Amino acid sequence: MGTKIRASANRRRIREFFGVVLLASPLMVYGSFHFSRPALTNTQSRLFQGVSYRHLVNQSFPRPVSIHIVEIKLKAPGIKIVVTPSPGKRSPHEIQARTTSEFLQEFNLQLAINANFFYPFREKTPWDYYPKTVDGVNLVGLAISNKQIYSQSQPKFPALCFSPENKAQIVDNGQCPSGTVEAIAGNQILIDRGRPVTAFSSASFYNQPYPRTAVATNRSGDKLWLFVVDGKQPFYSEGVTIPELTQILLQPGIDRAVNLDGGGSTTLAVATPTGSRLLNSPIQNKLPMQERPIGNHLGFRALRN
Repeated sequence: MGTKIRASANRRRIREFFGVVLLASPLMVYGSFHFSRPALTNTQSRLFQGVSYRHLVNQSFPRPVSIHIVEIKLKAPGIKIVVTPSPGKRSPHEIQARTTSEFLQEFNLQLAINANFFYPFREKTPWDYYPKTVDGVNLVGLAISNKQIYSQSQPKFPALCFSPENKAQIVDNGQCPSGTVEAIAGNQILIDRGRPVTAFSSASFYNQPYPRTAVATNRSGDKLWLFVVDGKQPFYSEGVTIPELTQILLQPGIDRAVNLDGGGSTTLAVATPTGSRLLNSPIQNKLPMQERPIGNHLGFRALRN
């Protein structure tokens, strides 16, 4: 009888153990995502020839924020600009979604960020969301890849245009100059002639802290800045409003800047000798370090140091 009682007790303990493991598994997985985020330390480095990177951490902005700034000298040897190409007439949509890291790896790039706003989109649970990789989506505003226009310009969506000589230009009306080889679009100009563009809006997207992505150019068009601000991650980086992002963009040398898609789309990926790596902490389905498949991207080839 004693043996049976001990065996029953052991089975109960085993069931209890696996029950605890089962209940704790989601918390363990969720915790692993948090611990894999980039460290909250100020850093500065040269990623590639002509490409430098700064990570700025501010714990009182008036909330914790993690800011990533990439400066690219467009005339540096080896710099090549790549916008995600369209699959062509094979799809009823303008483009197939992929993550920024997938884009970077597929086209053998050294650096990439997210670009245009896109639709359709939904995010309900970690298993119920759209788009997933290779799902079809449409872009908002102009998109040009290798001289091919696959998303038409829209007057209220300014565009970032690149010439064959790698000259960058931000245009208000979304109409790039003739001969443009690569282009993406955002939804509003934030800096014009070195000064903040004042705009007032009651929209929550405008006034609430959010992950943000923006690009900026100097007056001569031979230098480009990429700005990525992490958000939706309490005590790590809670994001910034559009007015706060505008203030961040007031950096020496910047002439014009445009806001790109943000939120869970905000991603900055870099190539390393062992594969792609995330420089920021994107958040998808409320999970940090999880990338969202998005409409299109802005990428760069560059020479190693």
